[in-house]
Amino acid sequence: MQTGSPVLYRPEAGARPRIDRAEMLRYLGYAGQTIEPDLARRIELVAEQTERDIAPRGVWQVFDLDADSTDDRGLPCIRLAGTAARLTGRDIFRHLRAARRCAVLACTLGMESERRLRTLAGQSPLESALFDAACSAYVEAAVDRMDAEVGRAAAETGLARNRRFSCGYGDCPIEAQDGIVAALNAGRLLGLTVTPTHLLLPTKSVTALIGLFEGEPADAGERPGCGGCRLRGSCAFRARGTVCYG
Repeated sequence: MQTGSPVLYRPEAGARPRIDRAEMLRYLGYAGQTIEPDLARRIELVAEQTERDIAPRGVWQVFDLDADSTDDRGLPCIRLAGTAARLTGRDIFRHLRAARRCAVLACTLGMESERRLRTLAGQSPLESALFDAACSAYVEAAVDRMDAEVGRAAAETGLARNRRFSCGYGDCPIEAQDGIVAALNAGRLLGLTVTPTHLLLPTKSVTALIGLFEGEPADAGERPGCGGCRLRGSCAFRARGTVCYG
């Protein structure tokens, strides 16, 4: 699996991912309570409309790694070769330090989702909440598709991969998204930008990193958990009853 040109993800209407309805309910805060039939029908309608009207787009690219750097504080720092992107923190260092290369991806639902979210927020709190949850589940479904593409490409070249890792998990700062978006040229390719507070815009967007290894990585089948995260005491995801990982 060689470094080189970016790979675009542009599914046709008939090949778009489906929204996981259970995941959509999770974003709505569902915890086993009874759902009235009218609401259930509304949830399904919003999910179907989102799948029909919103087109996910993405890009991924493979980079060599420089894992021998340190940041200004002397902490481990991994660089994406040929870019200004720096990944600091012990968690991302453990995730990638033995990797031969790294697949970096970005996915977005685009400005149409952003415009609709803003419109609904001023019109109907219920419709806004349903569409917001549908979009969150939808972009994760699209990232899962891209994740699978990376896995297939890695396997074809004899490389193993570990789970995907996003900025903001553990002690990997969200500020790293600036360099990732620039490295992928995601502004031009996807219309993706980063706010001054390092959040992605459109908001229904995701960046992630996947380590590529010669031989089986130690955490190939390991799912992340809140127990080892340094932000678990102040995590906005946990406050909403969700998690930051897929």
